[in-house]
Amino acid sequence: MDDAMPRDLHLAEPQATPRGEDREIVQSVLRALDVLRSFDRHTPRQTLSQVADRTGLSRATARRFLLTFRQAGYMEQEGALFRPTAKLLELGHSAVASLGLWDIARPIMAELAAKLGEAAFAAVLDGQDALYVAHAPSPGRVVAVGIAVGRRLPAYCTSVGRVLLAGLPDVALAQALAAMKPVAFTDNTVTSRPKLRALIEDVRRDGWSMVDEELEVGLRSVSVPLRAPGGAVIAALNVCGPSARVTPEVLHSRFLPEILAAAERINRSLRD
Repeated sequence: MDDAMPRDLHLAEPQATPRGEDREIVQSVLRALDVLRSFDRHTPRQTLSQVADRTGLSRATARRFLLTFRQAGYMEQEGALFRPTAKLLELGHSAVASLGLWDIARPIMAELAAKLGEAAFAAVLDGQDALYVAHAPSPGRVVAVGIAVGRRLPAYCTSVGRVLLAGLPDVALAQALAAMKPVAFTDNTVTSRPKLRALIEDVRRDGWSMVDEELEVGLRSVSVPLRAPGGAVIAALNVCGPSARVTPEVLHSRFLPEILAAAERINRSLRD
């Protein structure tokens, strides 16, 4: 008799009549969030059974959620293992923005631009591009870098893009590199995928990226990651300037310490 009972019997048990705001709660959404939260840095890949055990859902219910996330592009499957995809970062960008990331970042970026005498930018990863979402102009500069909020630039040849790519999980990074079709914008542009992967690994190790005239002759830049409270890279903070004003030595010795300090202030504000 017991063997014939449905495994998710607890889902079919009579529920108390909802009252007030409880009637507006969609229980399936809460369960879906439980499934997503079951994946973390300690368990980045799980089997169906592991997800069911960690969430308290039946295998059938957990399977439906996992397959739905896979269909929507938020989950990928390798044999019996499921893992979240980089597309989930889109939700992270939206969530952090709603928490006021750019309200926190803009005054700090303005201070950074004033201190260094060059414009500061912030960008997020959107597909294979770095999408610029915030800008702090440098006061008093007549010659400005031609980047505006809303502009997209290839991630592979920009310092912001390499910081954002470095924040991807290994599988997502491999997929991103495989999908790219790098072209040379200048003689300095790195287009070799193995070399790009090596440069991105350097960014992961060092915590910053510098690009010297790869996107445009006469333009140098440095970028560092902005992180969610859990440590995930959600955006990149950038300072760039004309090579006539910004030498590689200045970029490393003067700009890098300041931009790292500014990023830490933003990251700390998000954690507090």
